[in-house]
Formats: sequence, C-alpha cells, structure tokens
Amino acid sequence: MNKFNLQKVSARLVIRPLKMEDYQNWLREFNARLPSQHAYDPGKMDMSDCTEEWFHELVHKHQELAISDTAHVFGVFHKEDGTHIGMVDFSTLARMNFQWARIGYTIHNQYWRKGYGKEAVRAALQIAFHNLNFHRIEAHINLDNQPSTQLAESVGMMYEGVRKGFIYENENWTDQLVYVATAENEIE
Repeated sequence: MNKFNLQKVSARLVIRPLKMEDYQNWLREFNARLPSQHAYDPGKMDMSDCTEEWFHELVHKHQELAISDTAHVFGVFHKEDGTHIGMVDFSTLARMNFQWARIGYTIHNQYWRKGYGKEAVRAALQIAFHNLNFHRIEAHINLDNQPSTQLAESVGMMYEGVRKGFIYENENWTDQLVYVATAENEIE
C-alpha cells in the first residue's frame, strides 16, 4: 500500500494527502478564512510564516508520520476545481489487538453549512477502515463544542461517554466527549 497515494473520491470531494504542488491553493484558502465563528474556530490566521519551503517541510512531515503509522493527514479538496476546503487526520492510538485511532477534522469556515464536513468525514472513515485497517475510530470533543458534536452525530458516530480530565489544554485537564465509529458499524 502506498500511503502517499491514498485517496477517496466522494460526490463532491477528493480526500488525499497534501502534495508539494498544493501550496498556492492551500495558502489561498487559509488566507480566505472568515473571522472566527465560535470558540473552536480559529478564523483568520496569520499565515506569514507559511512559506513554500515551510509547506514542503509540512508535506514531508506528513509523509514521515504516515510511514511510521503515527498519523495520517489528508487534505479535503473540491472535486470539480481542486479547491482546498479543509483537513481530516487520523492519529494512531494503538495497533495490535486494538487497531484504534482518533479522528480530527476541520473545514475552512468559508465553506461551512454546505455539507462538506459530513461528506469529508464519511469518505475519510472509509479510508481509515479499508486502507489503514483501523477497527475503531474515536472523535474526542470538548463538552461545549456543539458544531463538532453535531458533525460526529450527523455521520452516524455513536456517543460513548465523557472521559474525565482527558486532555491537557489551556493549562487545565479537561473532559472530552467520545464519539465512536467501528469497522463492523461502518458509516456509509
């Protein structure tokens, strides 16, 4: 399996690893972000340090993470014109008897409310189950991050519970909601 050529095409999107030639498209869409829409949306970001050389190092780092099976990072692109819409990633939590990963997802806020997040996550989960051979995928979500909770629920991920003091962020151990998808309950 060539982890650099993994991709899934859905009705409107292509989910695939970033390539060196994606730089201008990637940068343009980050620069086009709208102001923050809620606490978990960074909105407009300072991209001045994100030079082409920096981006090439990022792509190389993503490739190293895939080779080591530490993480698998995918860009979300519009199928018709190739516009970079967002990112989906899987972090390997355990292999062996678990085949367990965490999913992360972000869609540029200028593309919200068009169903792209739902379509991207569904397609990425197919890559996770069929190509990366994960059995269990978890989304770890802050208790008050309603947009992320709604996305997890909209793709059919099952609410499992709350993990207390699960992640250290903003100088505190915070609780996280856990949503789950498994290979035998695969989301179509």
